[in-house]
Order: sequence, then C-alpha cells, then structure tokens
Amino acid sequence: KIVGYGIGGHMNIYQAGPLFSEAERQWHIKFKSLLKNAGYTVIWPGDLISPSEVEDWGTDAPRRIMEIDRDAMLSCDSVVAMLDGVQVDDGTAWEIGFAYAHEIPVIGIRTDFRQGGDTAHSSVNAMIEGSVVGIAHDIEGVLKFLEKLA
Repeated sequence: KIVGYGIGGHMNIYQAGPLFSEAERQWHIKFKSLLKNAGYTVIWPGDLISPSEVEDWGTDAPRRIMEIDRDAMLSCDSVVAMLDGVQVDDGTAWEIGFAYAHEIPVIGIRTDFRQGGDTAHSSVNAMIEGSVVGIAHDIEGVLKFLEKLA
C-alpha cells in the first residue's frame, strides 16, 4: 500500500484503541476532533457500529465487528493506535498486526508514563513496538509522524 492522500485530498486515518469505558470514549472523541482540525479524515470504530446493532447481531456480533473494522482499516492510509495501559488492548494489538501485514503504517500514541516494554528502552511489548513507525506521547508528536508519512 502506498501512503498518500485519500478522498478529497486528505489522508484517511483509522483511529484504533479501546472504547469500552466512558473515559476511553471521551479521549477518543477529543483526539478524533484534534486530528480532524489538523485536516485529516478520521475513521473511528466508535462511529461505525451502534450498540443496538451489536445487540441485534447477537452471536454474529464479534465477526461482524471485526469485518467492519477490518474493511475500514483497508480504506485508510494510516492507523493511529492508542497504546496506553499496562498492556496494549487486545483488539488494538490485532488492528496493529493487521495493518502491519497489509503495509498500512501505524503510529502509536502512548500518554501513559508507566514502563511496559520488553527492554529498558521500551514502553510497550516488542511485537507492538516493532510494528509501528513510531510512538508519540501527545497529539503534536502524532502530527509530526503523519507529516512524515504524507
């Protein structure tokens, strides 16, 4: 996949990360707004599927959620993934691996100051760190990585 500008001249970004708690959802909404204000088109799973759809899908929900998120990633030029926590969220880790396998560059954002990596110089698992083009610690850092990709 060649990184560039997507529909309408804007880079399409898939915003990955856990969205299970109110705090996580609020962080993602704010972060999405900051990326949009910087001129990027953002696809966030929180906007793709409603709770009522998940309920209606019943036992098919996990597969349908995965397929919708997978297809959304394939339409993007880059992935920005939230890496906070003692361990990276398992769904986010899957998204990072999928993007890496499809040559979609991934930028990590880790605002969590805790040490969580496999080496003295790492903040996340080596498999995650080795799959991202870089790890930023704030929106400014993410924007710098995105500028380099463009």
